[in-house]
Amino acid sequence: MHFEQKRSFQSMTPEQKLRISLELYNTARKFKVAGLRKQHSDWSETKIREKVREIFLYTRT
Repeated sequence: MHFEQKRSFQSMTPEQKLRISLELYNTARKFKVAGLRKQHSDWSETKIREKVREIFLYTRT
């Protein structure tokens, strides 16, 4: 991480950090939905939502 990035994050409030984290999480879910739609065009929206939920529930880093 660059020094400027580190300083920027250190100056953020916990609320700002949480908001950014939630935005990143929601963006990741949207990308996963889009990817599953492309890979499985025959799946219903319900099936896609269920699969995304499952993927994010059991994901590890």
